[in-house]
Amino acid sequence: IKGIVAASPEMLVICRTVEKVAPTDVTTLITGETGTGKELLARALHDLSHRTDKPFAAINCAAIPENLLESELFGYEAGAFTDAKGRKQGRFDLADRGTLFLDEITELPIGVQSKLLRVLQDGTYERLGGTQTLKADARLIAATNRDPADAVASGMLREDLYYRLNVIQLRIPPLREHRQDIPLLARH
Repeated sequence: IKGIVAASPEMLVICRTVEKVAPTDVTTLITGETGTGKELLARALHDLSHRTDKPFAAINCAAIPENLLESELFGYEAGAFTDAKGRKQGRFDLADRGTLFLDEITELPIGVQSKLLRVLQDGTYERLGGTQTLKADARLIAATNRDPADAVASGMLREDLYYRLNVIQLRIPPLREHRQDIPLLARH
């Protein structure tokens, strides 16, 4: 798989799973410690899919202030808030017919999680300040460096959203669990 450098049995199982899952539109949850290559795997899923010639839009939910996340995901209409001078497309608009990658999904505020759940359930959303219901046509891939079950138990992640995201789960092991890939990665 392009971008993935591995020969260990653990990583080869993941690569075979990616090859099987990529042609589908199934929602995928990628878990693993920071630096294990979750976004690389998300890009591989996109590149091997029928959506490969369409956009790949990514957003790091932990890197955007909480009050801006909703508008980043769904966009906004002119007048939605004080500085909203015109319409702004959100990531769902930018990923139309492509793939939307939500990194660090457990950092998404609970209120925004409920709106994301609606998109996963019926494929629709509204821009902030908008009255028109829009149709989302983007494959959703989410990732987290936290244990999703722990995030649900602590209230960081809605349980219903977790089940919608976790149709296929890919756990990327840390390098210490597949040390035989270290020489390959060093040469790469």
